[in-house]
Amino acid sequence: MSAPLQQIQSLKARMQQSIIGQEDVIDRLIIGLLANGNLLVEGLPGLAKTRAIKAMAENLEADFSRIQFTPDLLPSDVTGTEVYHQAGGEGTFRFERGPIFGNIILADEINRAPAKVQAALLEAMEERQVTVSGTTHKMDPLFMVMATQNPVEQEGTYPLPEAQMDRFLMHVLITYPPVEDEVKVIQLVRAEEQKAFAAPDSGDKKDAQQAVSDAIPQSVIFEARAQIAGIHVSDAIAKYMADLVYATRTPEAYTEDLGRWIEIGASPRASIALDKCGRTHAWLNGRDYVDPLDVQAIAPDVFRHRLTLSFEAEGDGVSPDTVIREMIKNVALT
Repeated sequence: MSAPLQQIQSLKARMQQSIIGQEDVIDRLIIGLLANGNLLVEGLPGLAKTRAIKAMAENLEADFSRIQFTPDLLPSDVTGTEVYHQAGGEGTFRFERGPIFGNIILADEINRAPAKVQAALLEAMEERQVTVSGTTHKMDPLFMVMATQNPVEQEGTYPLPEAQMDRFLMHVLITYPPVEDEVKVIQLVRAEEQKAFAAPDSGDKKDAQQAVSDAIPQSVIFEARAQIAGIHVSDAIAKYMADLVYATRTPEAYTEDLGRWIEIGASPRASIALDKCGRTHAWLNGRDYVDPLDVQAIAPDVFRHRLTLSFEAEGDGVSPDTVIREMIKNVALT
C-alpha cells in the first residue's frame, strides 16, 4: 500500500469516527476530493450532510467555508466584491474575497438561492476562477464544493437547471441509517456532550492544536491524484463506459422499458466522470487497474442527475436509480 493511500485511508477512518451509518457518503466525498470534482448531496434534514464535509475539512490542512444559501443572497456574497479603501487622502478599490475562496466549500441548500447566485457558484466551480471588474482571481489548487439540497419543502426554492446540474461530478443520495447505527449516533453525540462539559477551555484549545498538527497535508491529495492518473484503463473498460453513456441516448435499442423511461440522455461529462471516479474507486481499493465493478459502483452517482426521465416514468414512480440498474443489467462488457 502506497503512503498516500495509507493516509487517505486514515482520513476515511477519522471521518467514520464522527459520522455513523453514512459510509457511502464518506466514500463519495473522498472520491470527489481525489477526482478533483464537486458533489451535489441530497437528503432529508439531520442526516449529517454538513457534519460529513466538516469532518473532512477538520482532518485536512484546508480552509473550510460554509455558505448558507437564502433567497436574498447576492452573487457578490459568494464571490466577493471590490471595496473602496481610503488612506492618506487617497482612495483605492481592493478586492475582498468571498467565502468561495477556500479549499473545502459547503454550499448549504443551494436551491434556496436565485439563479444568478447559483450561476456565480457554478462558474467558480467550472472555471476555478472569479472575474470581478475585469480582474481574474484564481482559486487555490485544492478546491472542492459540496452543495446540498433537501428533497422536501420545495415551495420558494429555485431548482437547479439540468444543464447546470451536469457540472457536478456526482449526485449523492443520503438515506436514513439503520436502527443499530442510530443507536450509535445517540451514543456518539452524548459522548461529545460529556467531553465538552468535562473539558475546560484550555483543554479545548489543546485538542484543536492537536487536530491541526495531526491534519493530513494537502500534498498527500496531490500525490494521490498523480497516482490515480496512472491507473490503467483497458480499451474494453473504456468502451464499456462509453456504451453505458450511449445507452442513455439510445435507450430503445436496449429494452422497451428504457425507451419509455429516458427522455434525454447523459452528456460527454458523464463519460469523463465515469473514467475519473472509476480510477479513483480502483485506487482506493488498492488496485492499479479499473474493472467493471468499479464502473458499476459509481455509475448511479454519476448518472443520477444527468438523466431526464419521461413523464410516463415519473407517473409510474420510476426513479433514476431504477433506470440505472436496468441499464447496467442490459449493457454488456464487450
